[in-house]
Amino acid sequence: MTITSLPKYFHYLSSPQALEAAKMQGSTLIWPFGACEQHGPHLPLATDNIFAEKLASAVLERLDKSLPIWMLPSQVIGFSPEHASFPGTISLSASLVISLVLEVGEQLASLGISRLVLFNAHGGQIGLLETAARELRAKSPEMAVLPCFIWRGVSEINGLLPLDEKNHDLHAGMAETSLMLSMSPELVGEERPIDGNYFSGSSKPQTPKGWSLEGDSPCSWLTKDVSISGVIGDSSKANKSLGDSIQNALIAHWESLLGDLMASEWPVIRD
Repeated sequence: MTITSLPKYFHYLSSPQALEAAKMQGSTLIWPFGACEQHGPHLPLATDNIFAEKLASAVLERLDKSLPIWMLPSQVIGFSPEHASFPGTISLSASLVISLVLEVGEQLASLGISRLVLFNAHGGQIGLLETAARELRAKSPEMAVLPCFIWRGVSEINGLLPLDEKNHDLHAGMAETSLMLSMSPELVGEERPIDGNYFSGSSKPQTPKGWSLEGDSPCSWLTKDVSISGVIGDSSKANKSLGDSIQNALIAHWESLLGDLMASEWPVIRD
């Protein structure tokens, strides 16, 4: 039995097997990042982690089994101060998340891992993980570090969502609720809030003209600024069929990107 034919979970390998895996040309680890934060009254606290972990597992199932790529245990608690006013949210500090990435990453680089993919599903820590990744790369230049956001760049999803949802569905709305109905329907509650300051009937004030919650001129918003329920979007339009389509688009996108990464020689190390 070859090392690449074993289960694609790095923590399931023995110590000698982990060393063998790390020394393989192009050895790559995917580290799923989620959060433990409110997702309205109908989705679990672990929503982002469920998405990152299940999506990474599905992609690994579809990639060539001979490729030297494995998945690390998920980081379930992340950086979520924007949701702190809602019960159940547990957030780490920014400095702790950066330290975590650096400490784990430097050990992986020392072992001989060639590439580390930070596979993040929580929008509130995109910039933080990009900062941590750049600092890790500076400390361990022999290892490539790729900070990804699972929803970013997946153009196929744009055609699946109405314009309002595409622009303003930021949290626990149509897209996330549909995806959870596809991935783990038993975890979805019956309520379907419509909330967020861009949706009709909201009592929350809108952002100043020219500014937005996300995009070119973003505000560092807290969820309580724009939502009563914790939802930012329209979860009433969610359905399993849409979730299946979103899931298929995400899997196909990341299968393609990770396949191209594995076929490359990145990073090319120069003195």
